[in-house]
Amino acid sequence: MILNEADKNLIQNSIRDVHDFPKEGIVFKDITTLLNNKEAFKTLMNHLEERYKSYNLDYICGIDSRGFIFGAALADRLGIGFVPVRKKGKLPSTTVCEKYELEYGYDEVEIHLDAFPKKRPNVLLIDDLIATGGTATAASKLIKKIDANLLEACFILNLAFLNGKKKVEEHTKVYAVLDI
Repeated sequence: MILNEADKNLIQNSIRDVHDFPKEGIVFKDITTLLNNKEAFKTLMNHLEERYKSYNLDYICGIDSRGFIFGAALADRLGIGFVPVRKKGKLPSTTVCEKYELEYGYDEVEIHLDAFPKKRPNVLLIDDLIATGGTATAASKLIKKIDANLLEACFILNLAFLNGKKKVEEHTKVYAVLDI
């Protein structure tokens, strides 16, 4: 299911550009203005619910931290569980970690080893934005490491000029609501 142009425009126009954040030369895509626009947020969530209701999902994994917002809301709509993929050191029980490369070093994400009580569950990974694809690729690997069936990774925004979508597509199908 693809959004019609009017709905795409409503969602895209509700996302604010913040210039020179977090550093000079960066145009940050601020989703807080999407979240506080009830019409745009409802349109987005209706679209995601319609897209994923036939996927036979058991869980949605949201990437720390904005993926938690969309993931938890969608999991509630679909009547399934939500599982967080967190930055290293934020989960209280036994975890599995995956390291990924940044422009100037490395970072890690983790998931609880027992995140999925169901054996071989069907999982959707979600986040607000895909840029270089490092975090989403690491999260995809984590989900597979604990023996889940990752059906797709979903992003509200794809920053197409950074080619992160291609990197994630090496591990799973990718759907982006909007390409920027």
